[in-house]
Amino acid sequence: MSREKTIYTCTECGGTSAKWLGKCPQCNAWNTLVESVAEGAGAGGGKNRLSAPAYSGYAGLAQAVTPLSAIEATEVARTPSGLEELDRVLGGGIVEGGVVLIGGDPGIGKSTLLLQALDALQRRGLETLYVTGEESGAQVALRSRRLGLDNSQVKVMAEIQLEKILATIEARQPAVAVIDSIQTIYSDQLSSAPGSVAQVRECSAHLTRLAKGTGIAIVLIGHVTKEGALAGPRVLEHMVDTVLYFEGDTHSTHRLVRAIKNRFGAVNEIGVFAMTERGLKGVSNPSAIFLSQHSQPVPGSCVLVTLEGTRPLLVEIQALVDGGGPSPRRLSVGLERDRLAMLLAVLHRHAGVACMDQDVFVNAVGGVRISEPAADLAVLLAITSSLRGKALPKGFLAFGEVGLAGEIRPAPRGQERLKEAAKLGFSVAVVPKANAPKKPIEGLTVHAVERVDEAMDLIRRELD
Repeated sequence: MSREKTIYTCTECGGTSAKWLGKCPQCNAWNTLVESVAEGAGAGGGKNRLSAPAYSGYAGLAQAVTPLSAIEATEVARTPSGLEELDRVLGGGIVEGGVVLIGGDPGIGKSTLLLQALDALQRRGLETLYVTGEESGAQVALRSRRLGLDNSQVKVMAEIQLEKILATIEARQPAVAVIDSIQTIYSDQLSSAPGSVAQVRECSAHLTRLAKGTGIAIVLIGHVTKEGALAGPRVLEHMVDTVLYFEGDTHSTHRLVRAIKNRFGAVNEIGVFAMTERGLKGVSNPSAIFLSQHSQPVPGSCVLVTLEGTRPLLVEIQALVDGGGPSPRRLSVGLERDRLAMLLAVLHRHAGVACMDQDVFVNAVGGVRISEPAADLAVLLAITSSLRGKALPKGFLAFGEVGLAGEIRPAPRGQERLKEAAKLGFSVAVVPKANAPKKPIEGLTVHAVERVDEAMDLIRRELD
């Protein structure tokens, strides 16, 4: 195969150069030239005038257009992966011709999860292919033995050259192919090293075109940077259909798989797994992970009902208020630190609870990260409980967004949150007035409040 001509394109201004230079000759930016395959000359001989004669040669290329109302839209067919939590994140299963990108820290369990999924698909009669560029076939086989995947018929290919991988996939036509990992694959058309911006972009583009043209579902495993973002060009995430992040502490047994982008399902959906000796197992009731195991209520603890995608989760918020010095600390784990400082100011101004000379520490139990503002009220109640040294009643929960004016704003899908809490045995809830249920929920007493001072008065009565 003849090698195509390559050019170097500036990521800042789009200028091109025939060879690599440290500084872009057009915009003078440093280290912005990346290698790419030169495209063939387009029709029109390079003309760029916007006059009608310049484009007269394109008249024969015009295509028919169809209004949206006339296009028949059908639901995409999905193939269950055999792992219920993974199917939840994908939106119901693997889509034919879909491209999924999954990233996460080293050792978090990406290869383990996908090997288990391929084995489950293979045992249901589907052809699967596992392309490994980081390990040998013997290493993958050893992992399958450790996971208890006896007599697995998953096809394994140890290769990093793109052209050979494409030829093998086209020849074997598997239902699902896994590329582990995209940063190790290289194409002969480019001279740059595997993992470079140009190689990742070109290899991903070729694999995506193959998936769309043949209907083969392809899963790409991606490395992450020290900051936690997927390594490689940002266009990689735009190119694929679904982007999943594998989260969790490698020292913990629990892992979260979160959908950041999904063209075939909901985003921000999560799947919860527990790492065992036999691999990753789905957790059917993840709320049990994030709730405390105290036999009796303790000061500084309040349960929050948060939403992760379409799933309500009960998470324990813990706060510790302790005597500080002239520069008290504000530390939060799993919550935004700047928002904690804002909430403390609202608590002082509108409820008369001062923590100016106190160290305040807030933690979301279980390693979960909460980004929605509906956690505000639970954080304030946990801080108040710790400051007074009195525990909130057993079976108590709260949710609601707190504004700078002291108002408590409603949280989305409040009814589902309350029903999930009642199902798990909670008996008292403090919620925004707009989230108060129209019909009573059996076993759950709901207190609706409009302002922070109302919530604080209610808590004082509960604590006293």
